[in-house]
Amino acid sequence: MQDPISKLVSFFNKFPGIGNKSARRMAFFLLRQDEAFLRSMGGAIAELKDNLTRCGECGNVSDSDPCAICADALRDRHTLCVVESIDDLASFEQAGVYNGLYHVLDGKVSPMDGQELSEECIGFLLKHITDLEAEEIIIATNPKMEGDLTYFTIKEILREKFTDGEQEKLKMPKISRLAFGLPVGGSIEFADRVTLHTALEARVVGK
Repeated sequence: MQDPISKLVSFFNKFPGIGNKSARRMAFFLLRQDEAFLRSMGGAIAELKDNLTRCGECGNVSDSDPCAICADALRDRHTLCVVESIDDLASFEQAGVYNGLYHVLDGKVSPMDGQELSEECIGFLLKHITDLEAEEIIIATNPKMEGDLTYFTIKEILREKFTDGEQEKLKMPKISRLAFGLPVGGSIEFADRVTLHTALEARVVGK
């Protein structure tokens, strides 16, 4: 049976990017805090799932539906930035380099891992695009093989959707992708503000 500190370290070890040494530092930091801090932190963790929901418009995690971003009338409602994960959305928002709306795929195309974009995922994206009558879709997938495959899959789906007669009343949106100011093989989640800004400003329109 594990002692309380070892048990806590094992939980922290499950966090992405946290090794055993960092996990132990975090555990001993908590050990030095008073009971009020620990109870408050424990309560916040316990309530995490209860008080958060997925935005029905973009897939973001929020305490309201629609989320604050989708509900913000000052955002550019004609530009939609499609990201792989909530972490990527948070990186853009923290950088403050984009003022449009988002759509969270919560997935990617990765044959090696047997991952594809489900029909539900694609349907959710297409509904968001048509509801907004979006004029530009920025496909902000990571500069990796999986990101490339996801980009080309979405681009092909959009072209088929807007040229098969189903969307006669809507204009085909411009499709663009982040420029490679992002390092190949890197992740949006860890990109700095300048890199994200450059990648957005120099984005490339799909051919």
